Amino acid sequence: MDTGDLRSRVQDHIRRLDLIPAGGEVTVLVSGGADSTCAWHVLRELGYLVSALHVNHGLRGDEADQDARFCSELMQAEIVDGRGGTTEEKLREIRYGFATDRLRATAHTASDQVETILYRLVTSGRPTGIKPRREDGVVRPLLPVWRDETETYCRVHGLEYRTDSTNRDTTRGLIRERILPLLREIHPAADDNLLRALELRPTLQPGLAELISSPVGSKRVDLGGGIQVVREYDRAWLERGPVALEGAVRWGQWTIESKLAGLKVRGWRPGDRLAGRRKKIQDVFVDAKIPRSEREAWPLVVRGREVIAVPGIIEADGVHAVRIADDSTGGGDYPNAIVGRADMRGAPDAIPEEEGRRRTHGFPGESEPKAKRNAD
Repeated sequence: MDTGDLRSRVQDHIRRLDLIPAGGEVTVLVSGGADSTCAWHVLRELGYLVSALHVNHGLRGDEADQDARFCSELMQAEIVDGRGGTTEEKLREIRYGFATDRLRATAHTASDQVETILYRLVTSGRPTGIKPRREDGVVRPLLPVWRDETETYCRVHGLEYRTDSTNRDTTRGLIRERILPLLREIHPAADDNLLRALELRPTLQPGLAELISSPVGSKRVDLGGGIQVVREYDRAWLERGPVALEGAVRWGQWTIESKLAGLKVRGWRPGDRLAGRRKKIQDVFVDAKIPRSEREAWPLVVRGREVIAVPGIIEADGVHAVRIADDSTGGGDYPNAIVGRADMRGAPDAIPEEEGRRRTHGFPGESEPKAKRNAD
């Protein structure tokens, strides 16, 4: 087995969906099984700062205590008491109730995804699956990996793992041990085809239904494929997920470049503020006379949760943005398009209105807007 290929798939999945910051901290919820042991090891190998947490539900007596000792000794896992649940739903609620102040990861695999799709298809008629990121922020970095691959990975790297003797007694165990083998007899690619059902499912209608039925206010629904639908009171729009700013990124009419590490490009979100300042991005748009209809599609350059640049309006050292005008934008419609420069070392400096007009959108008669490249 090429374990490097497995790690590459996990890393690509993490980067594509922005699950874990590069080199960031993550706590893996471990059971001691092959999946979570593999997740703990893979994330360490990929350079993340990994810790482990094991929840002992105390349901299997001495076997549960042995699992806890195993996790503590192999992964230096923090052991917490999770007694009190009797149903799968309640036990899951207890597990996810710990370490909510940290970024947590579970070791759900493609095999778990197939079992979940099949279960939900039978019980609800909808082929929905496991989300790469839960609403509470828990991430699933191993979704591109199959269960037999995690077991092989552990063997290749000499990692021992535990086997839960009660797994076969659950509904998931019934699907795994009896139903899926029968489906594979019908077609050997049954697992892959079930995953395809998830990829092809209609996502827009359920997403819109969730928006419509939710209380008035802000709401964000993941439609899959890096697209989210956002509602802010009586307005709604589609938003692309964050894109790593590695070299040049094309965002609508904008081309944004930077050699700085750790930057991303994303759309505006309600509540966004300039890094190190109290001013909201919404107010920046108002000051620059950007029409409301264009604000949702306007790119922001961010580092973590901080907005460091608003192309064409607030500049940052090391970030260069150019907007290509077309007939729909009118080129020089926004006379206050540059209102300052956001230096990561301090507050923005004011730029005169006329100079801002010349730098970004040009005076009347100039057909192509020009973005200033910082010369600092």
